Amino acid sequence: MIPWTLLDTAKIPGGGELRLKQRGQEFSIMLGTNELMNSRLSGSERALATLSCEKIKGRKAQHILIGGLGMGFTLRAALGELDADAKVTVAELVPAVISWARGPMTTVFDGCLDDPRVAIHEGDVRPLIRARKATYDAILLDVDNGPDGITSEANDGLYDYQGLKAARDALRPGGVLAVWSSGPDERFTKRLRDSGFAAEVVNTRANGKTGARHVIWLATKS
Repeated sequence: MIPWTLLDTAKIPGGGELRLKQRGQEFSIMLGTNELMNSRLSGSERALATLSCEKIKGRKAQHILIGGLGMGFTLRAALGELDADAKVTVAELVPAVISWARGPMTTVFDGCLDDPRVAIHEGDVRPLIRARKATYDAILLDVDNGPDGITSEANDGLYDYQGLKAARDALRPGGVLAVWSSGPDERFTKRLRDSGFAAEVVNTRANGKTGARHVIWLATKS
């Protein structure tokens, strides 16, 4: 068995530390004893993009906002679904994650950051949501562990009533808010519906038909 090698660490704004580890061609990003993401497990992150893009298929000059770069699986899947005139804005809070994407994890990202449709915002996704009205066709959030976060309490502001109102305002008519989570949360489903979304809960797997069970909310602005 090839041992894990620690490649780098990065402070999370507001507290906490991420660790980037490598074992052969496999990468892992850890927070304490919790593995936040692994380069072998991308099924649910890809589904976040493909399911969302299906909802906005046929729109001209689609603009989607992705909260959380991670290992780029959501971004790559979105680029594969979107048209040539689309625009994808990706917000990443931890600068080192962007550096890792352009450095040790270059093969994982496979050049997707250089796609002319992509704009990278180094910082919190929340100001991008709150500063825009009727701008995005889709907002994809893979931030923290979902509505029940573990990395930063500040992330909860994305998923409370005020955060959901801001997301709804930032979407164009019929736009979709898609949220990834490590598990179900009936209270969040209720908040979505109370906030004026038609909410659909999709169960998915971390790796195709295997791996951990994850949840994606597809909430259409009604």
